[in-house]
Amino acid sequence: MDKINQIITLLENGNHEEALRSYRKILTNGSHEERFVLGEELFQLGFIEEAKALFERLLESYPDEGELLVLLAEAHIDLGQEDEAILVLERLNEEDPSYPQSLLLLADLYQMEGLYEVSEQKLMKAKSILQNEVIIDFALGELYAEQGKFLEATKAYEKVLLTEDVIAGVNVNQRMAEVLSVGGAFEEALPYYEKALNEKIEINTLFSYGFTALQAGFNRTAIEKFNELKELDPEYHSLYLYLSKAYEREEELQNSFNAINTGIEYDEFNKELFFHGGKLALKLNKEEDAENLFREALALDPEYTEAASTLTKLFLHQERYEDVLEITDLFNDFEEEEPQLLWDAAISYHQLEEYSLALNKYTTAYTYLKEQSDFLSDYGNFLIEEGKMSEAAEIFSKLVKMEPDSIEYQDILQRLSE
Repeated sequence: MDKINQIITLLENGNHEEALRSYRKILTNGSHEERFVLGEELFQLGFIEEAKALFERLLESYPDEGELLVLLAEAHIDLGQEDEAILVLERLNEEDPSYPQSLLLLADLYQMEGLYEVSEQKLMKAKSILQNEVIIDFALGELYAEQGKFLEATKAYEKVLLTEDVIAGVNVNQRMAEVLSVGGAFEEALPYYEKALNEKIEINTLFSYGFTALQAGFNRTAIEKFNELKELDPEYHSLYLYLSKAYEREEELQNSFNAINTGIEYDEFNKELFFHGGKLALKLNKEEDAENLFREALALDPEYTEAASTLTKLFLHQERYEDVLEITDLFNDFEEEEPQLLWDAAISYHQLEEYSLALNKYTTAYTYLKEQSDFLSDYGNFLIEEGKMSEAAEIFSKLVKMEPDSIEYQDILQRLSE
């Protein structure tokens, strides 16, 4: 095997041309053993085309050798030649020792093509041959998880975890945790995240642990895990919004606000950070900070209606009606009108004594908000002020039907009727 060792050494030292000359000699005149060993070595080093040629040459002498067929198929797969790989694998005889491995490869290929039923059939066939092979249970778990069959996936992973925590380089506890979390079993997922992190600290797993803990209502655990992640990788942008939400749920508003500000330092183009920061600033009675943060969110996304409507509510509270209109005017040319902004504009025009413009906004908003009692009450009172008694009566008649126990609405309707 000295020739092969020389080729590998040449390749590792970057002497590709000399290595290629020696490779061609073995491809043409080498022994079967030399071709096989060199093919495996080249495959591991990433010289797939060269390895493939060696396997094809060997198959000329051993056309039914299952191990060679599997190696050739793997080479086709690495080269993106999935159809050729399937044709090669289908050549294996069921009695061949490599047949179960061919079934696993076929299952992967059919899964890649979205042919899940065929993939499952191949795996179940392999399972019938090697009943205690956990790699097959793992492959079934991966298949079911991709399909969204979370119950079946957890059962498959449970079988793997009876004997293995890591398989094919994959942390199975992490996989189990992810499947449980995506399936909505948040609390059940947490112990598996813990086991996965005991096996290996990995930042994406740590984030998923914190996020799942937050969804399960374990806010202190979420805070702990997000802070651990922040220590490991402060530039992991996604953590800050959820760390802030966890603090907020624990009513630690200043810590929540600080988390948002830190997040903005690392991710200045995340509109959600600015918006959530604005809402926290309002809770902390920092109205100026809130305004600035909402404006930043709108600068990042001029169609961010939730930020716009929250900002206009702040301006209405501050009686800054012209500022309300500054914001609502930004949405005038949009195809879909935002009902809340129409209502806020109507209130502002009313307060600025622009009554015809106010009526126009109220009328348009009514199209969207005709089932919302707060809007109808405001609209009805505006119509009364404008002397439009019959139109107001229609509105309050609707309100009485919606809220038959309201004495206030009944009294107003009675007065309008008189």
